[in-house]
Amino acid sequence: MKYVVLPDERIRPLSFYLATEDYLGQNMEDDDLLMLWQVEPSVIYGRNQAVENEVNLDYCRENGIRVYQRKSGGGCVYADKDNLMWSFVTSEDNVGFAFNRFVTMVLLVLRKMGIEATGTSHNDIMIGDRKVCGTACRKTAKGCVVHSTMLYDTNMAHMLNAITPGPEKLEKKGIQSVRQRITLLKEYTSLSLDEVKTLIRETLCQGERRLTEEEIERFIV
Repeated sequence: MKYVVLPDERIRPLSFYLATEDYLGQNMEDDDLLMLWQVEPSVIYGRNQAVENEVNLDYCRENGIRVYQRKSGGGCVYADKDNLMWSFVTSEDNVGFAFNRFVTMVLLVLRKMGIEATGTSHNDIMIGDRKVCGTACRKTAKGCVVHSTMLYDTNMAHMLNAITPGPEKLEKKGIQSVRQRITLLKEYTSLSLDEVKTLIRETLCQGERRLTEEEIERFIV
């Protein structure tokens, strides 16, 4: 698998990374690809969700949190530059197999960090009984894209207020707050977020796929 390298390391709008996933998925070569990225405060809701049911739009407007819809299914998530976003672009065209490969890779990295984590039937990554990483997947012309949000750290106030899961969902899960069902990776490691990114790249990738400025300007932006 090759690591996707952008021309510069600046944080771009989330729509840029979703467009990059599309471009990479449509132009697959022989190797699977992994891209790691971060965003300014954003809420991303799934293809089958209604934004008014999932997102506190007034809170997002008041706090400069941007709202996006992705092409994959799954639930609504909050992300900021203290989270780590993954994009796994693969020629594997079976969604279940693509999910399994991705979850296995994440678990490998976490266990290399000395963290005992597990995957669930919903393709979440758990440390104990709390979620640290959620995933979603969609088909592409040449395979699948799995994308994921890993909670290294986050603005908890934004996470709790920007997303509105609804009392029925909380009651069903038997919890009283979102904070009771998620955890942060920084609580289990002394590695910085940049060091975690380096470990992921060194553990999972061999070689690079460098995106050029011409590709970005012509096909992505």
